Amino acid sequence: MNRQFWAGRRVFLTGHTGFKGSWLSLMLQEAEAEVTGFALPPPTQPSLFEEASVATGMRSIIGDIRDLASLQDAMQQSRPEIVLHLAAQPLVGYSYSNPVETYATNVMGTVHVLEAVRQSGGVRAVVNVTTDKCYENREWSWPYRENERLGGHDPYSNSKACSELVSACFRDSFFSTETFDRHGVAVATARAGNVIGGGDWADNRLIPDIVAAFTRGEAAGIRSPSSVRPWQHVLEPITGYLRLAELLHEQGPRFAQPWNFGPRAEDARPVSWIAEKMTALWGEGASWVNTASLQHHEAGQLRLDSTNAMQALNWQPRLRLEDALKLTVEWARQRMQGADVRALTLDQIRHYGSLTHAD
Repeated sequence: MNRQFWAGRRVFLTGHTGFKGSWLSLMLQEAEAEVTGFALPPPTQPSLFEEASVATGMRSIIGDIRDLASLQDAMQQSRPEIVLHLAAQPLVGYSYSNPVETYATNVMGTVHVLEAVRQSGGVRAVVNVTTDKCYENREWSWPYRENERLGGHDPYSNSKACSELVSACFRDSFFSTETFDRHGVAVATARAGNVIGGGDWADNRLIPDIVAAFTRGEAAGIRSPSSVRPWQHVLEPITGYLRLAELLHEQGPRFAQPWNFGPRAEDARPVSWIAEKMTALWGEGASWVNTASLQHHEAGQLRLDSTNAMQALNWQPRLRLEDALKLTVEWARQRMQGADVRALTLDQIRHYGSLTHAD
């Protein structure tokens, strides 16, 4: 992250009240950017957004990206140079129960953000954050590249594939690389793996469920121990989004395309490996059990190929997965002991910034 680039930079961030959005907001605040956030109230109780007092260092607007008029008004008032779009309905299980809300948020929400950019003027870079699940998963053992076919079995994954298509359509129709000199807007999408870290209290997510069970002194129930995912600390893809935004702002069309931000190949691990490591790190009688209570379709294999980001963006993972798990457990432990959550989170951001790339 180029702190000199971000200092004083006007950034419009959707989804700033969520888990990933809160970490990103604090990272931008640490770099002295002028951040305006637009999102629904925090999606969980407790929430990292409230416990880390994220709103104190930015302009926080509570709003719904499904409301185009409110979104346009907020963007026009903040006059951003960079738009980072993270607002989404992010849960697979919830998407089965609420498919209409999921598509309205993830698809039309993306349309609204890009239309607000088109109408506002002054925006130079847009990063739409989607997911590794946007690919048509064929249960391959090798990782997916950016040119693989999009798909998505469940409403969440499919809606994120649709969000990718919306971004490509707006890029081709309104923000073409061939006419960049006229409109000046570069649009890219970012696909990351399963993020972990302190302050995630979402339902039906592996690490939050494990931490919650251990905190209660119970064995953690694991549904799909053999499923493989590209696990990574939340700060890994966030740094990629910011690096991508810098290059979009400075060099425009060259980087206006989809990008994968996943861990190294050896850190795509099965759920059982995560459960074992978390149990060992937590100690004090922690354990897990196989509940085998699969209610919806879940992919067995999912890996990302991040070669493009590593070569073209000079982005590299800095943490091995075991180190990412250690940071997550340390965060949870210190919070339980009464640590100042904002200071704790900023300390981990600074620590991460001091690290070199993982071997």
